[in-house]
Amino acid sequence: MRAGVQAGVQTGVRARIAAGVTQLTSSQSLPIDYSSPPGDPGLFGPDSVCWKVHADFTSMIVGGISALMLQALHPLALAGVWDHSSFRTDIHGRLRRTATFIAGTTYGSRADALTLIQRVKTIHEKVKGTAPDGRPYAADDPILLTWVHVAEMSSFLASYLRYVDPDLAPADQDRYYRETALIAELLGATGVPKSREEIAFYLQSKRAELEVGPRTREVVRVLMAARAPTLATRPVGKLLLGAGVDLLPDWAQRSLGFGLWAPLRRVVVRPGVRAIAPVMRWALRNGVSKRARARVAACAET
Repeated sequence: MRAGVQAGVQTGVRARIAAGVTQLTSSQSLPIDYSSPPGDPGLFGPDSVCWKVHADFTSMIVGGISALMLQALHPLALAGVWDHSSFRTDIHGRLRRTATFIAGTTYGSRADALTLIQRVKTIHEKVKGTAPDGRPYAADDPILLTWVHVAEMSSFLASYLRYVDPDLAPADQDRYYRETALIAELLGATGVPKSREEIAFYLQSKRAELEVGPRTREVVRVLMAARAPTLATRPVGKLLLGAGVDLLPDWAQRSLGFGLWAPLRRVVVRPGVRAIAPVMRWALRNGVSKRARARVAACAET
């Protein structure tokens, strides 16, 4: 009897955590069936490095938070988000759309991945305007697309190395950048860096273009004030936000005013994230990566 009660409690806890995660990361307006069609490997397939890196929910959330703050340092990229996005009133919606795009282009069928990419391209065509400094911007500008892509992928990989596998081979890290460059190029990016060395050089070369103004500070304020959508996920929300800040390069932390507390934050958040990550993996035992693997394997079994 006691074993049955414990099993029931565990099932309930797992379901609540999984529901909270799903609410945070899944967009109902962009439903994707990761289980079909059988045998479809998508754009990359289960042997790719990006399937491995993007499979860990906790590290991806930390990387995503860090990427949003890093992206906000570019005034033209930020202008498009500021003028054409509802992030200030619907930060969870922004996170869901981004998470759906990453998951769908990584693990979805080829048709679903290409549909997502075309949908984003169509949206980007309409996102144009003038930044506060008078410079024109366009979301489909290949240069801005490359910046957004590099900020995301470098953050995802950095988070994976910190919280999942710090021993991922350098060759596999370079392969990750080569694989994910495909998405950026399909969106219209050009000159996409495709190795650790190229990524490091690119980020260093962009620093002169980055700045922290009132809009950047507001984006960071909204993001840091965001609450997890359910009680089951709120206890770890602040921890993950802090981990996102901690993942930023030191120069970015200082620019955003987070440098003073960096040593204390490091001591608190890194062990904390490592402690909760197994719980999240336990709760998400049937995540999209596992459903996608089952989809690919289904063809071989028939």
